Amino acid sequence: MPYMRKIRSFVLREGRLTKGQQNALDNHWPVYGLAYQASPLNLPEVFGRSAPVVLEIGFGMGKSLVEMAKNAPEQDFIGIEVHKPGVGACLGDAAAAELSNLRVFEHDAVEVLKDSIADTSLSTVQLFFPDPWHKKRHHKRRIVQADFVQLLRQKLQIGGVFHMATDWQNYAEHMLQVMQAAPGFSNLSASNDYVERPEQRPLTKFEQRGQRLGHGVWDLMFERIN
Repeated sequence: MPYMRKIRSFVLREGRLTKGQQNALDNHWPVYGLAYQASPLNLPEVFGRSAPVVLEIGFGMGKSLVEMAKNAPEQDFIGIEVHKPGVGACLGDAAAAELSNLRVFEHDAVEVLKDSIADTSLSTVQLFFPDPWHKKRHHKRRIVQADFVQLLRQKLQIGGVFHMATDWQNYAEHMLQVMQAAPGFSNLSASNDYVERPEQRPLTKFEQRGQRLGHGVWDLMFERIN
């Protein structure tokens, strides 16, 4: 029986594609696109080299993912996003920056991680500003849950890092609670809660606006220790 998740952490809101996004999908998907498959990809084959692999779940329009890939040519990056306009925008920016160290899935992240990503193949998993599902009755839809974290643990190398960021304090507290209870992980925060935004995570326009308005952002980084 094919693997099906009963509760999804996203709602597929198919926005309209701009001409530029459609062109990027038509022209650049063959270079940057990865198709979901039921067996693990050979990542050194995909990128044509062996390098640390950073995987980002839900990259939105892809601006910060492209910036990170541009700033760290010694690493390879994989982005997963279900919304086609965001995928198109990311492909366009990646092509404009002539990146060779970025690939993109347009598929459900949990299925990609479970089936298409080999165990112990990732150096970092990033989850920045996921849908907070702020109503209490929707908290079960939040992607950071015990089962999901153990799936990530399998995919991370020992010493690999799961890096989360959110601008919802309640979700930050939820993430912290789940991660503190998760076997096999150690908090990289000196105060055993949150960390300062590391340099490699670009500050988004949305975040800068939030800072001006006095909104908080919480970063959490947990290392796989066994």
